[in-house]
Order: sequence, then structure tokens, then C-alpha cells
Amino acid sequence: MNHTIRAALLLVVSLFIVPACLAQTEFPNTPAAKQAKAWLDAFNAGDVDKYKEFVRNNFPANLQQRADRDTQFREMTGGFEVKKIEESTPTKLVALLQERLSDQIARMTLEVEAAAPHTITRLSLNAIPRPADLALPQLGESELITALRKKLDEDVAAGRFAGAALVARNGKTVFAQAYGQADREKKTPNTLKTRFRLGSMNKMFTAVATLQLVQSGKLDLKAPFGKYLTDYPNKDVASKVTIEQLLTHTGGTGDIFGPDFEKRRLELKTLRDYVNLYGQRALGFEPGSRWQYSNYGFLLLGVLIEKVSGQSYYDYVRDHIFKPAGMTATASEPEDQTVSERSVGYMRGEGGWQPNTNTLPYRGTSAGGGYSTVEDLLRFATALQTHKLLDAKHTEELTIGKVDAGRGKYAYGFQESMINGARCFGHGGGAPGMNGMLQICPASGYVIAVLANLDPPAASRVADFITNRLPSK
Repeated sequence: MNHTIRAALLLVVSLFIVPACLAQTEFPNTPAAKQAKAWLDAFNAGDVDKYKEFVRNNFPANLQQRADRDTQFREMTGGFEVKKIEESTPTKLVALLQERLSDQIARMTLEVEAAAPHTITRLSLNAIPRPADLALPQLGESELITALRKKLDEDVAAGRFAGAALVARNGKTVFAQAYGQADREKKTPNTLKTRFRLGSMNKMFTAVATLQLVQSGKLDLKAPFGKYLTDYPNKDVASKVTIEQLLTHTGGTGDIFGPDFEKRRLELKTLRDYVNLYGQRALGFEPGSRWQYSNYGFLLLGVLIEKVSGQSYYDYVRDHIFKPAGMTATASEPEDQTVSERSVGYMRGEGGWQPNTNTLPYRGTSAGGGYSTVEDLLRFATALQTHKLLDAKHTEELTIGKVDAGRGKYAYGFQESMINGARCFGHGGGAPGMNGMLQICPASGYVIAVLANLDPPAASRVADFITNRLPSK
């Protein structure tokens, strides 16, 4: 995925249409605030030519390349409304904005030159958790389901959602519905049995598998992974990065996507093929010094699972996670094999929605990929909470946040967040033509599973719409 699109998708993670009559916070009477208002008016208007003209006239040359990116971003967000001014000086404004098409709050920081015409020298937008003073009202279950039905109907009509959504409480499904088409060419509808690609969501399975091996005494979380992968090509990396650091994205092991992946996408058929490609690579930073999402780190966890268990990664998760949980529709068969009820993923292109076939790896890995259904994800959540997969101690260790990861804390293959006063944990996944989210909120007993065969944030913003309105208990 190109870096511009990836950056935009990180910011847009939920969907809620703000009423047009919502009053905006007034801007102060300062040069920075006037430029902020002018930028926001130009951005929100949706006129591409006029927006590009504004950027040319008000940004220095080195920032004018943002115009095309921002135009794409405007389509995804629907624009912004000002919710709160946090800081204001003559040359700097910090404000909280809400996307028009979602609940997502972003912090805007804008700085200008002191002298007229007050050229904009900095403009950043960073997604943040919704502050407590901007919390949305919690809804009763019937109110929530009514609002969700209306939201999904609107989103489907606007082309923003195709997939399936499920809400359960204390193991009982209270809402489950599929929308749109699994295959547009064949006009096959999505159903609750449709298998959607998961992207990074199956990091949860990899983390559970790793903790199972820890629980059985076969792996030591604090040990460097080279203790088990003794033939790993880069000995420095193998001797420094612990299994725990792989699980928390703090090992500095980097990504698997980029030019090398694009050139060899269909040649990478086993987990070891990825090690052969990237195994000589040096660390990106000192292990444990910071958090940086690492698909390669979870790829290595899959190789560890294979080495220690004596099974392929795919057989291990099938036997030790999917079967015990009753997940009969979840797997990672190669893309060149026919899989019944597996949807086609659609990504937005210049000519409209196009199949994502030419972006897919040969096969999903321990870092991401494979497919599942919303019903199977509920089965996984239930098995996890009833300790069919791990004992209580290791389940808690798996899901309690360890490292600050922006919108919450990252645990072991799970993201922990406080949402409207309630603790939830789960994981999302996204790539061209696929998006999904699982959220488990223990205090209220709710589980939310949303899968889509469209670009992010088709599913994640629907999941956020639900969790942002759940009762806390």
C-alpha cells in the first residue's frame, strides 16, 4: 500500500455522519486562526481546483505537494467540524476536529509565519482517542441497534460499506446482518457465511498460539528468538530481540511490504521464504526503545511456532485455535485455490471499484491474511473469554496493554483501548479491498465483529460507531 494512502487510512477509522446543523466552535481572531479557518473552508468545500489554488497561494513550495493527498483524504473523511480550540497564539493554533463521516477526532496543529501574508509553515492532523469531554452518549441496546441499522443502510447506499456486521452480548447475538456483494461480476450477495479476508486481524491467532506455547513451557517470553531459531541469518538481530518484543512491536524488526515484496509477491509461499528474503536485514532501532508496527515481527513468531511445535503454522492454528473454538470457516488457503464463499475484495481506482487480486500475497501468513466470518470471530472471542484457548492467567497476559500505541495500548497481538469509559480489546486489519475489526468489551459483555470487502475504513468505522455508543457495563 502506498505511504500516502496508508497514512490517510490510519486517520480514518470510524463512520458517523454529523448532522449538518452541528454548530462549530468559533475561531479566535488571530493570523493562525484565520488561516486555519480558510484552510478548513477550502478543504471542506470539496472543489479540487479551488483547494489546489488555496494550497499554492498559502503554503511554501515544499508543502504544496500535499494538495493531491488532501483531495483524496477529503473524499474519505467528508471534511471536518471544529469541536474544540486547545491552544491559540498569533502564529499557532491547535484544535480538535471531528470527521464528518465518522466519530474520529483529530488534533490539528497549524503554524504560520509571523509576517503577512502569514504563509502556513506547518499543518498536521493526527488521530487521537476521543477525549472524555467529547464522549458520545451511551445508548441502550435497542436504541443502539436501531441507530446501527440506519447507519449501515445509509453507508451501503452511499457505497461506503459492503460486508457483514455482528453484535453479541454475553454470547448471544443481538444483531447480525450482511450487505452488498461478495462478487460484483457474478452478483453474489454477501451473507453471514461469507468469508472475508482478515488482513492483520489474524495477529490475534498468532499471539494466542505463541502464548499457548509459553503456557506449556515450550517458549520463554523474555528469551531472544535466536534461542529457538538458531539458524537465523542475522545473529545480531536474533540475539537481541525477545519473543515479547516481537509480540508488542517493540523489536525494531521492520515490515514485509515494499519494493522487495512487490517484486516477489507470488514467490513468497512459505514463512521461511520471507526469512530468506529479509533475514539478513539489520534492526531498525534498539529493541525495546520504542513501538513501531512490525509485520515481520509477527512473521517471525509464525516461524517460531513452526519450529517449537513441529507443525506448520497453518496446521497449528487449525488444531489448537480454530477447532477448539468451533471456527469452521476460518483458514489461510492460498489465493490460487478455490475457497467456497470467499469474497472478492474491491479497492477504489480511477474507474471505480476494482478487484484487489493483483495486490494479494500468495497466501496469508502469521502476520496477516487468511479469511474468516463474523460468526467465527464471535466463536473465537467466546473461546478466548471462556478459557478454551488459554488459562485465565495467560489470557489476561495476552490482552492487557503493555506499550503506548497511539489510540490505546498494544498487548500481545491485541490492542487495548478505553472507549467511552469501558475497556475493550481486539484487533483490526486493513489493506486494499479488505477491512475488519473485532472488539471484545468484557465489562458490558459485548463483542463486535465487522468485516468488509472494501478498502479501509469501511469496517473499522462501523465497529467504532458501535463501541463508541455501548453502555460501559
